[in-house]
Amino acid sequence: MSYRIVSKPDALVKVATFSEFTTGNDPYGEHDFGFFKLVGRTSYWKIDYYDEKCEFGSADPADPEKTTRLLTLMLASEY
Repeated sequence: MSYRIVSKPDALVKVATFSEFTTGNDPYGEHDFGFFKLVGRTSYWKIDYYDEKCEFGSADPADPEKTTRLLTLMLASEY
């Protein structure tokens, strides 16, 4: 099986410009998960909100002083 290479910059642009949020894929309105197709392959992305040391969930995800955001980006086939 042959695949075209998915470049990281192209994938990050897809995440940054993702706007297809619905009540089905974003029931809480947090805009922290999405998926897209790039060169024929589906990728998932998720943003998690941790405390400053990345040990626990953030006490206040809206406060950047108390929150470290972590983006996970992966091919759907790896899930």
